[in-house]
Amino acid sequence: MKVLVTGVGGQLGHDVMNELAKRGYEGVGSDIKEVYSGIQDGTPVTTMPYVPMDITDAASVEKVMRDVKPDVMVHCAAWTAVDLAEDEDKKALVSAINGTGTANIAKMCKELDCKMVYISTDYVFDGQGETPWDPDCKDYAPLNVYGVTKLEGELAVAETLEKYFIVRIAWVFGKNGNNFIKTMLRVGKNHDKLTVVCDQIGTPTYTFDLARLLVDMIETDKYGYYHATNEGGYISWYDFTKEIFRQAVEMGYTGYAEDKIEVKPVTTAEYGISKAARPFNSRLDRSKLVENGFEPLPAWQDAVARYMAELNLEEL
Repeated sequence: MKVLVTGVGGQLGHDVMNELAKRGYEGVGSDIKEVYSGIQDGTPVTTMPYVPMDITDAASVEKVMRDVKPDVMVHCAAWTAVDLAEDEDKKALVSAINGTGTANIAKMCKELDCKMVYISTDYVFDGQGETPWDPDCKDYAPLNVYGVTKLEGELAVAETLEKYFIVRIAWVFGKNGNNFIKTMLRVGKNHDKLTVVCDQIGTPTYTFDLARLLVDMIETDKYGYYHATNEGGYISWYDFTKEIFRQAVEMGYTGYAEDKIEVKPVTTAEYGISKAARPFNSRLDRSKLVENGFEPLPAWQDAVARYMAELNLEEL
């Protein structure tokens, strides 16, 4: 099986490439520019081939995909800077990447008769209530430009293809790039007080675990919409922060102990308004994974422990 992976310069694309290599599949990585050096964040990626591809350019997508002739496309590339997407001078580009770019890929997947995995987000919903979102829910009401454009991508895939996996995720962290865990650990080094939002609820997703699931999926024909985050229950960003610091102390980094840093829970309103509205309800119903025979991701607490064990907290 030959797999073309977009966005290999990011957290998830990096881990998908490594998972493909572990299983002996032929993978080809791609990104907007030649960022794929074979080493990311000090970690060998693989020796798999890399091809630059601009997904917003239909001709570029067609040439690369015709040359590679993949059996599967795993589309990880996206614009993910949520607040920056609200800038007037960025909106067209965000739509070109998340919407048009995905449509270009879906069109070629149809022509080449290859499977497609599209990584999406809970931001396609309105983020209200307390009920976990069902993967087959069609009550779309994105709150911001990022959500609107990711929905554009979803619709392009679903309306073009039959052999697709649309996988919504939330609160992503991985080794290759910046994320909430790294940010909290850095900030915690230099501050004795932190305020963290407590009324936005969801579950983290470790890209290392997600990559395993995505490769499990492409080995099947169980197509459709899925939600995939780690198990372990729904939490707030405040809860997440407290567990990050607790584990840091357990690992021997006493600078994060409760007697040295105070973490105060605040509401979104108290924290302050960001450019982009954020969902209060990022709970994703993952039960469809088990129903279709897929192994759920491990508990997020375990994922955080495994992830932090690979970090050098002294160098953050």
